[in-house]
Amino acid sequence: MKTGGAELILEDGVIDGRRAARIVRQGVEAQVEALKDEGVHPRVVFLRVGDDPASEVYVNAKARACGWVGIRSDHVSLPAGTSATEMAEVIQALNDDDDVDAILIQLPLPAPLDPMVLNLIDPNKDVDGFHPMNLGALMAGRGPLEPCTPAGVIRLLMLLGIEDLKGKEAVVVGRSVIVGRPMAVMLHRAHATVTSCHRHTRDLREHVGRADVLVVATGVNGLIRGDWIKPGALVFDVGITLCEDGVLRGDVCFEEALGRAAGVTPVPGGVGPMTIAQLLDNTVRCARIRRGLDPSGLVRA
Repeated sequence: MKTGGAELILEDGVIDGRRAARIVRQGVEAQVEALKDEGVHPRVVFLRVGDDPASEVYVNAKARACGWVGIRSDHVSLPAGTSATEMAEVIQALNDDDDVDAILIQLPLPAPLDPMVLNLIDPNKDVDGFHPMNLGALMAGRGPLEPCTPAGVIRLLMLLGIEDLKGKEAVVVGRSVIVGRPMAVMLHRAHATVTSCHRHTRDLREHVGRADVLVVATGVNGLIRGDWIKPGALVFDVGITLCEDGVLRGDVCFEEALGRAAGVTPVPGGVGPMTIAQLLDNTVRCARIRRGLDPSGLVRA
């Protein structure tokens, strides 16, 4: 597949998500400075429940990225035993706080908290784009706030010089509301012919082998073998697993894929940094939406 502009982020078959994220952050930083000139200083609040070490690492990484571009961030940590009622009260207080532009609830939530509490977030502060109103807007065409990980994949395609996928086959392996389903919608929007699969799909290898663009998000280490991949395809590995040897690996056998794909994202350092970059973008959008300003800000993914 022709990848005009790929020299920015593609080297020896590896799609460098860290380099791409720096490009996006530069645009976000400029937007933050423009808002400050108008007396607006965007602020996001990260809400974490329980003491999961991985969640703390993720929140700290997001907070650092906010600092790089001048976005204010705060971290609210609640004990694992927080009830649904207590959670709802905290969310409502953040909804009502006019100094809070964006709210993120770090997943996963400890049992027995129901992930449906995400629906209590004000849709205009829903920086993750998971509220039914924002997901519905995406299904209808284009939403003001869209899920960060699939938006990050689309932004990677744009940085590779691919904005129009007419005549191309796209395959999404994974069906979550967070990645798989919105990813399929966004690829349809880019005029691809999209096949949606998951780990139980029959003849998964056959489907994968047709893909010009392959996105895998199952959390199953090594699910996709290199010889399944169509030569010249672009492969975006969203899955991440901490293996027994202490190494983080993705859903795609990375070294095998390098021998066939035109470009493949590594784990870590691929889609993950772009997810955080899109979170920063969405925070700026939240700040603009809440003030009746055009939310587009940056080039739209």
